Amino acid sequence: VQLQASGGGLVRAGDSLRLTCATSGRTSSTNAVGWFRQAPGKERDFVAVTNWDGDVYYGWSVKGRFTVSTDNTKNTVYLQMDSLKPEDTAVYACAAGSYRHSIYSMGVPTAYNYWGQGTQVTVSS
Repeated sequence: VQLQASGGGLVRAGDSLRLTCATSGRTSSTNAVGWFRQAPGKERDFVAVTNWDGDVYYGWSVKGRFTVSTDNTKNTVYLQMDSLKPEDTAVYACAAGSYRHSIYSMGVPTAYNYWGQGTQVTVSS
């Protein structure tokens, strides 16, 4: 499974940005794609996860501002980030994993088997 995040950049507080995660598609061992972010000196932070069927689980710090969508024909997952804040500054990466019962179990990095390279998002005040 391959993943590649792109679309990062430098924006101002209040701006929007859309990240793209190109994947090799859903497999027998992966039914979910998640977004995580990591700021310098901080732990990896859960952003959101989707299961390709429209179900999405958001991290508390981004709920209401970020939106995940998918284009299943292109095996692509998008992260629309609105009302960006300086504290959203981080390297954002997408990852693929699998859950059996609840998408809410996908809020931790250990739930994912495959990781792509990240993309830097910097929000200035």
